Amino acid sequence: MRCRSAAWLVGPAFLFSSLAALAAPARSAEAMPMAVQLRTSAPALDGTDPITGPRSHLSRDWIGLRPVEADTPILVLAGHADSQGIAGSGTSGAAVAAGAPPMVPGISDELYWNMVVAETVVALGQQRGLRISYYRPPFRTISDGDHPSTNWSVGRQHAASGGYALEIHFDAWGPDGVGSGLIPPLHRPFGRLDESLAEAFGGFPMAFRGGLGGPRRGIALLEVGKLEGRLERSLRNPATRPDTVMAIASRIVTALEVGLGRSPTPQPLSPQPGVVGSAPPGKRLQASSGGE
Repeated sequence: MRCRSAAWLVGPAFLFSSLAALAAPARSAEAMPMAVQLRTSAPALDGTDPITGPRSHLSRDWIGLRPVEADTPILVLAGHADSQGIAGSGTSGAAVAAGAPPMVPGISDELYWNMVVAETVVALGQQRGLRISYYRPPFRTISDGDHPSTNWSVGRQHAASGGYALEIHFDAWGPDGVGSGLIPPLHRPFGRLDESLAEAFGGFPMAFRGGLGGPRRGIALLEVGKLEGRLERSLRNPATRPDTVMAIASRIVTALEVGLGRSPTPQPLSPQPGVVGSAPPGKRLQASSGGE
């Protein structure tokens, strides 16, 4: 028996047609230094990244050495896209916990940012010539984790067929969160894609929390960072949001390029048309709240 909510009311590419926050407005003089910093900053030696905040302090007990074909198909998933309104819906983020309104009613803020980053990664990766695609479940609440439409099922099938499945997450705020890092897939020896993402964001132990459902099914889980502090403020602030999202997405895509043995593509400072920046003003991401 499975329970599912009403289907999403928006199309697969909704983030690029309706997310006004990622439009390309003229940057203010105050916002530009942030944009430059997002492009040039490197992780600090103390384990805190200037963009994504603290990295996982847990010992990484694996190294990805297995070569990966340069044309490996990559499937990107937004974490918690099929588990809204039930256990495992994702973190609210520190801002909502402190009383701020959610980015979109009816879904967790983590899912909102997971989707924003995931779709930006796919658009940017396609622009750079990667075999990369995005899967969004047809319903946002599917109680049976092994139903064919869930992230787990689609990601497992993709990984079993030789592709690389990557699920985007933001970690919990406060003491429940750990920080940024990759939780590697457990279905085969760790590969160069796993290693490259871990070098870019940090890494978690292979059996984190006893082995999570995604990694056990062959899906890599990337924790972008704890949804709090400077990272969350930069995402929520319309002046810094486009650069923050693009900086995160560009780092992910560059890590994928390196893991595939490709030469990283230089990324311009400003978002490019067709990636982010083409949304008409005055629009917001829409989502159904039916059935909840």
